Amino acid sequence: MQLEENNIVDQFGRVHDYLRISLTERCNLRCFYCMPEEGIALRPKAEFMNTDEVIRMAETFVSLGVKKIRITGGEPLVRSDAKQILEKLSKLPVELAITTNGILIDKFFYTIKTSGIRSINVSLDSLDKEKFNSITRRNDFDKVISNINLLLDENYHVKVNAVVIKGVNENEIVNFVQWTSDKNIHVRFIEFMPFDGNKWDFSKVVSMDAILSKVRERFGEKVTRISDRKNDTSKNYSIAGFKGTFAIISSVTNPFCDTCNRLRLTADGKIKNCLFSDSETDLLSAMRRGEDIVPLIRKSVWNKKEKLGGITSFENLEKRKNRAMISIGG
Repeated sequence: MQLEENNIVDQFGRVHDYLRISLTERCNLRCFYCMPEEGIALRPKAEFMNTDEVIRMAETFVSLGVKKIRITGGEPLVRSDAKQILEKLSKLPVELAITTNGILIDKFFYTIKTSGIRSINVSLDSLDKEKFNSITRRNDFDKVISNINLLLDENYHVKVNAVVIKGVNENEIVNFVQWTSDKNIHVRFIEFMPFDGNKWDFSKVVSMDAILSKVRERFGEKVTRISDRKNDTSKNYSIAGFKGTFAIISSVTNPFCDTCNRLRLTADGKIKNCLFSDSETDLLSAMRRGEDIVPLIRKSVWNKKEKLGGITSFENLEKRKNRAMISIGG
């Protein structure tokens, strides 16, 4: 990438041109690895970015070289002004994408289509209805599958994100890969990561090597490594003759920090320069005071740690304080 004068760069020379904006901490599912069992405290609406503030934040980041914006949550589509936000963001000169649990896709399909979104990430941790209900504490499996099929029928680029947890769903790895045989779907296995309230420990992590071992045991020499795109977080593979692909996001056992180009803006307007970072910079309060937030953005990114938010061992990983996943936005 050619470095431009206004690019957001850290002290390791990484250019940050991909922004993930969380629209809400609320969700219509209760996945245990994302939402603490006791839930999270509901806060006054005034503590979160309103419609205009989301757009102003996005415009500021675009002026600093951001080329892609992904809308996340919680579940972004439960926000009452989600359609309005998508419509306004679609007018910016960026690639616009969304991560969703899939439940509301059919209701938002027209807006998604007219906003120019062509790539959608859908979270789905099990292909078994009863297990899905257990993981999510809800009964929406049929709706999610129906909406994934709707997207595929309309030729959308669909990535299915499955968090793999030992003793929960690692026995479905092969089933997920088999799903790609006759569907142009892209399954991404994500290692279980530590966040506040999700009872993480390293013994529950199914590593990239373990995932690949299960796939190769079933498909043997048909497993093919395919090229990763620049700044990909995943290691990508296909099975010979299959329509779709699969990938592994190994944030814990084989992190990809050296090519990271991502920034996260929480629903309450704080920038996190790393998913694992325990530090944040409050942009929203500064914006509401009429201050220039550009220096705050640059300082936050410049201070980004080289790897995993400064984590140096799994012992520290287990003890480190971070937000619940649902209040970060992924």
